[in-house]
Amino acid sequence: MEKVRYDAETGEKLTWEIRPLTITYKGHSKTIDMPGWYPSGDGEATFLHEDLKAYDKALKQLMAETEHLLQPSEIRAIRKQLKMTQVQAGTILGGGKTAFQKYESGETLPSRAISNLLRVLSKEPSLVNLL
Repeated sequence: MEKVRYDAETGEKLTWEIRPLTITYKGHSKTIDMPGWYPSGDGEATFLHEDLKAYDKALKQLMAETEHLLQPSEIRAIRKQLKMTQVQAGTILGGGKTAFQKYESGETLPSRAISNLLRVLSKEPSLVNLL
């Protein structure tokens, strides 16, 4: 990967670095290591698609924590406890065939309803027979 770029507007030299960045959601904050192209001073950074993946992942995690939604690893563990494939879980519990792959990879946040349903089923797995 190239280590130097120039800002398209200002012509300022930018270097690829990882710097702390604080993100906030509904009054909750988290500081992450944010990759990007930064100027030597405090000017604005440039973030490319790959850099923004780190931001998106951290924001989704903060949103899930704030909204009390299950984390991807918790969803995976409960699904496995229920002895379901991702496709079966999406079909039976809702969301469609690819929903659980997206929940478990962190690509998509589960709804509060799915999080709560999984919490209940983790305590009473036999209830899945009612669905």
